[in-house]
Amino acid sequence: SDIFRCCIKLCESKANPIKKMSYKIEPLPNSYTHLGEGPHWDVETQSLYYVDIEAAKILRYDYQENKVYHSQVEGIELAAFIVPVEGQKNKFVVGAGRSVVVVTWDGVSETSKVDRVLFDVQQDEQFKVNRFNDGKADPRGRLFAGTMRYIGDEFKDRWGELYKYEKGGKVSVVKSDVGISNGLAWNEKLKKFYYIDTTDYEVKEYDYDFENGVASNPKVVFDLRKPNPKDNLLPDGLTIDSDGNLYVATFNGHTIYKVNPSNGKVLLEIKFPCKHITSSAWGGPNLDILFVTTSAKFEGDAPAGTTYKITGLGAKGLPMAKVQL
Repeated sequence: SDIFRCCIKLCESKANPIKKMSYKIEPLPNSYTHLGEGPHWDVETQSLYYVDIEAAKILRYDYQENKVYHSQVEGIELAAFIVPVEGQKNKFVVGAGRSVVVVTWDGVSETSKVDRVLFDVQQDEQFKVNRFNDGKADPRGRLFAGTMRYIGDEFKDRWGELYKYEKGGKVSVVKSDVGISNGLAWNEKLKKFYYIDTTDYEVKEYDYDFENGVASNPKVVFDLRKPNPKDNLLPDGLTIDSDGNLYVATFNGHTIYKVNPSNGKVLLEIKFPCKHITSSAWGGPNLDILFVTTSAKFEGDAPAGTTYKITGLGAKGLPMAKVQL
C-alpha cells in the first residue's frame, strides 16, 4: 500500500542518506491482536508464538504455511507472554495475571488448557491491580518476567517487580520499584543483560553472570526522554541482533530504533503505519526476519494490532532460549 512505501522511504532517507536500505515491511495474514506482545521464535517448529494480552489468547504464525493460528487459553483472563518449555513438546509457560502457568497447546486448536500454576507473585490485596507483562528465558533457560500496574495509573506507583524462575522451582526478585516491566535481551559474548522499565523512558545495560543468572552494575545506554513530557516515547519490547545491536519498540512512537548500546547511537529508525509498537523477535529459517507485534488498544483502527515481518534488514538474530523446568 501507499502508506508502507511512504513509511519505508521516509525511514531510509532519515536513517541513512548515503546507503539506501531496501528492507520491506509486510503484514502477516489474519494476525490481528488487540494488544499483541511477547513474540518468541521457535526454531524447532519454525513458528512465531505471541500473545493477545487482554483477550487471553496465544497465537502461532506458521512460517511454512504462512498462516496464523489463534487459541483461547481456558480459565485465565490475561496472557502476557508465551515461552516454549525445553524438551516438552506443545508445552509453554504463559504469564496469566499475577501467575505464571504451564499450558498445553498443539499449535492449531482454538482452545488450550492450563496444566498447572508454576508460581504466583504479589498476592496481597494491594497488588490486585498488577499483572505480568513481558517475559523471556535467558540463554541458560531461566525465566525472567516482570509485573506492572494495569488498573489505574501505570505511572503513579512503582509496584512492579522483575522475577527470575530457575529450573527446580526457585523464584527470586531481581528488581523492585518497577513501573512497567518490559523488554529483555542478553548478549552472551559481552556478558550483558538489557532491561526496559517503560516508566523510566530508557534502556539499561547490566553486567550479567551467566553461570549464576545475576545482573549488576546498571547503566543507561539509550534514553528516550524529550524536553516536553507529552512527546516522550515509551520504550516497550526489546530484541538484539547477532552483532549486539538493540531493537527498541516504542509504544506511542510508530518506530523501532536500532541502537548501538556501546555508544547509544541510533543506527536505523524503522517506521510503521500504526502508533503503538510493542515488541519484536528475529525469526525465519535464517533468523534474518524481524517479526513485530503492535497494539490496537488505544488506537483502534487498522492497521493497528497487525503483526508484521520485516525482510532485508541486513542483520540477523540468535536462537531464542526455551524455559527449563
